[in-house]
Formats: sequence, C-alpha cells, structure tokens
Amino acid sequence: MKIINLEKLLPADIPVGERVLWHGRPDPVSHFRRAFRADYVAAYFAIMTLWNLASGSADEGLAFGLLSAAKTIAAGVVALGILGFLAWLSARTTLYIVTSRRVVMKVGIALPIFFNLPFNEITSAGVRVYKDGTGDINMMLTPERRIAYIHLWPHAKPFGINKPEPALRSVPDAAELSAVFGRALIAAANERNGVVQQASGNPVAWPLADVPMRDPAPSHKNADARNTDVMALS
Repeated sequence: MKIINLEKLLPADIPVGERVLWHGRPDPVSHFRRAFRADYVAAYFAIMTLWNLASGSADEGLAFGLLSAAKTIAAGVVALGILGFLAWLSARTTLYIVTSRRVVMKVGIALPIFFNLPFNEITSAGVRVYKDGTGDINMMLTPERRIAYIHLWPHAKPFGINKPEPALRSVPDAAELSAVFGRALIAAANERNGVVQQASGNPVAWPLADVPMRDPAPSHKNADARNTDVMALS
C-alpha cells in the first residue's frame, strides 16, 4: 500500500493542534461521468449513430447506413476512451485534504498545483449527492480570494465561470464528508467569533444563530443528483 505523507501537502505554518479530518481522491467512475460529462458525450454519439443509420439507409441503402453508424460508434468509443483516460489521470493525481482549519487541494496532471483554502476565506459551502453516494462539495470564497476557473477545472463548480468556486469533485461518501466539513466550518466560525465567559466561569462559544442560507445557483443538473442544504458562514 502506498503511504501518503500528508505533512508535505500542508502549509509549513500549520498551527499546533490542527487535525486532518479527512483526505481522499475523486472516484474515477463518478469523475468520468460528472466532471468530464461522459454521460452527455455518450448520449450525443448514440443520437448521432441513430441519425446516421436512418439517414444513410434512406439515402444510400441499409449497408451504407450500417457503415455510417459503425464509424460513428468507433468515433464515440475513441472519444470516451480519451475522456476516460483523462478522468482516471485527474482522479489519480488529485488529493483533497480537510483539516480542522482549512481545505488543501492538490490538483494537476502534468504540473501539480496546491490550493490552500483557510476556513476564514470560505463564506459558504454546498453539496450535491448522487445516487451512487459520490458527490461534489463546492465552496464560495471571499471576494478577496479569487481563483481563475481555468486553474481550478475540473475541480470547480460546473458552469461557474464568472464566479469560480473550488469544489471537491466526485468524492466518495459525500454526505458523510459534508457533515464532517460542515461541523468543522461551524466550529472554526464560532472560534473566530470568540469565546465569552459566563458569570459561572464556564466558556460559551458565540452561536451562529439565524445565519443566512445561500440557495444553490441554477445549473445543469444530472438526473441522479440531489442538492442538500447550503450553509453560509458569517
């Protein structure tokens, strides 16, 4: 088994007491289907195959129609094969880390890039869970922290070109990870807001009461996806 040295992936100035809560990679199959849109590519070639079969048969005869359909299928297989290889490479070279204070993303196939996202730069987060249990967790950053969409892709919320949001794409057990991530965000926000002392001397964290909720922006959704609550942090 390959041992991952997480310490090399975290900033050198990690405060004492910061803990790694979760680390993992995208699920290759889910990454292939969702991040690289393989389902849509397959559907496109399926439609084109039927079209070429029908039009070719009507114009030049059944043999010509079958030949046109076979060529379309071959092109589709090649296209999906290339996408599948890229998706596997992307998943294989990616590492997401969630600590008690930040999210670290190691992405990039040829040239690894590290994104260090402290919780105080994350204003809200949302999760989309698919039927197979995988899902995407996207993070909206403060206006001061902007990362270009081209630098993030495919590790970004789909179609968020104008307002790029880093995302943990196609992660296994997304619902469980979102719960861990949500608790860590709330704990960090409460700590930033401060801890006061009651008259009895017991520490009480300031609660995040009546925090606003950010509705997910309209986007193209897969049929097997469902959006869960989106949490905003003050």
